Amino acid sequence: MQRIRLRYTKRGRLRFTSHRDFQRAFERALRRSEVPMAYSAGFTPHPKVSYANAAPTGTGSEAEFLEIALTEARDPAVLRALLDDSLPDGLDIVDAVEAHTSGLADRLTASVWELRLEGVEPAAAAGAVDAFNRAETVEVQRRAKNGMRTFDARAAVVDLRVVDPPADRPGDRPCAILRLVVRHVTPAVRPDDVLSGLHVVADLAPPVPAAVTRLAQGLLDEDSGTVTDPLAPDREAAPAAPPTATGTAAATAPEGAGSA
Repeated sequence: MQRIRLRYTKRGRLRFTSHRDFQRAFERALRRSEVPMAYSAGFTPHPKVSYANAAPTGTGSEAEFLEIALTEARDPAVLRALLDDSLPDGLDIVDAVEAHTSGLADRLTASVWELRLEGVEPAAAAGAVDAFNRAETVEVQRRAKNGMRTFDARAAVVDLRVVDPPADRPGDRPCAILRLVVRHVTPAVRPDDVLSGLHVVADLAPPVPAAVTRLAQGLLDEDSGTVTDPLAPDREAAPAAPPTATGTAAATAPEGAGSA
């Protein structure tokens, strides 16, 4: 059995795709691409696909991950292209590696998010961010299955700052762009929880819903505060490619061979 790990995106209008909708679309892509999937046992076998920490519905993402199990070996690059062609634009398979290590989910310990606050002056956002960062705790509420739940949104935040907007951004309307690095904890602290925290500490309330995109997720480097690529260990552990026939002949040819 071969295991392949994939990174995929949710872009544009497809950010409103639920995780269940993506699962259905991905399983259709597997069938169209004739991927030799391994199936679970039991009365209702299903493809062996493991999803890891999917982004909430309504948020975009450049860094969603899943793993599939195959009954026959396939080239990850070829498989990536086949699956990408079988999915709608916006749900894009952008990376694929063969799994040579265990614990992909254990390497997803933090995420980097971008929050675009249309109609908010960057100076006002900077003041709210400063108040949030200086606070020891920021209690927010979120509706859960068992009713309203109160928790601290501050402790999980590794970094929160205002970044400069693109130089070619169209329009004259103000727009504050925040960059957020947050640990994956229980209960999960999501970007909308941090926005609620900004409202708590500084009464910051964007006039329209924020456009939220996950830029990366992976293992948090505590020293630098950066998030590393979770597929890098599999690339590093991959066996070296065997030498080609031409390369082998060149390496073993006796000195002077081929000379006139």
